[in-house]
Amino acid sequence: MHTVVTDDPTEAAEFIKKGGTCAFPTETVYGLGANAFDTMAIAKIFEAKRRPTDNPLIAHIFDANQIGELASEITPSARKLIDAFFPGPLTIVLPKTPAVPMIATVGLATIGIRMPGFPLAHQFLELCGVPVVAPSANISGRPSPTTWQAVFDDLNDRIDCILQGESTEIGLESTVVDCTGSVPILLRAGAISLEELRHVVPDAIPYVGSGAGPARSPGLKHRHYSPRAKVQLVDHGIAVNGGNANAFIGLGAAPGSFAITRICSSVDDYARSVFAFFRECDAKNIELIYCETVPEAGIGAALMDRLKRASAE
Repeated sequence: MHTVVTDDPTEAAEFIKKGGTCAFPTETVYGLGANAFDTMAIAKIFEAKRRPTDNPLIAHIFDANQIGELASEITPSARKLIDAFFPGPLTIVLPKTPAVPMIATVGLATIGIRMPGFPLAHQFLELCGVPVVAPSANISGRPSPTTWQAVFDDLNDRIDCILQGESTEIGLESTVVDCTGSVPILLRAGAISLEELRHVVPDAIPYVGSGAGPARSPGLKHRHYSPRAKVQLVDHGIAVNGGNANAFIGLGAAPGSFAITRICSSVDDYARSVFAFFRECDAKNIELIYCETVPEAGIGAALMDRLKRASAE
């Protein structure tokens, strides 16, 4: 398969219309899209990514009127969150309509729905004319792609098209909230924090899962976001071993001499930079990456979630 790389959203959308796959930029990470109602096209996503078949997909829309094509009900908590945060880095899980193929939801009766705020994503989705299911545009388990070049590195000749855009603004996947019940449940941390959600829906609670059965959101079950190097979390000020095969990323001064160092200006900058840093370390055959921990508040909670998953054995 030859992968077309283009900066033209009209050209990119044609691949979705013809039953193909296309990677596209959003404000969070690059997604790998297919027509949300096309079973064969959705299967191509799982194959290209080598994605586990119990990991559900998120549907992306450009207009709130499309929610009715995907969800059989918009609950009161969902309506409040949609009004507050769409378009933006928030995914709402709702009961699905029969039109959504089971392959997209891995057999679940629910579907995650998001309306990206990134202008190029909005333009692309409008041109597609249908909701587009899209996980991150990478080989499953690898660091999520925040540039089109990262998508190319992972998926060239495995997908039909890459829509070129700028580096992503946020750099971490969307916040996911299950709104199917009476109490909203934060399934995956993202740029919209639990504190912000509670300003709109005060009874929102974090997810505490058993790990059994299909997950209701991506990012809950399988090892994610991992470079080839070992990732080790380190608190600020703790001395660690530097060296030619080690790297460091964090907010403070590097606690030693390293082959690669990335000192971030803020937690937002850290979140935006971490996946690209992981990929840089892989390209330079780094063996050990030290990641400085941050307070688990605001986007720091999402960043720490990704770092903990990347460092899991």
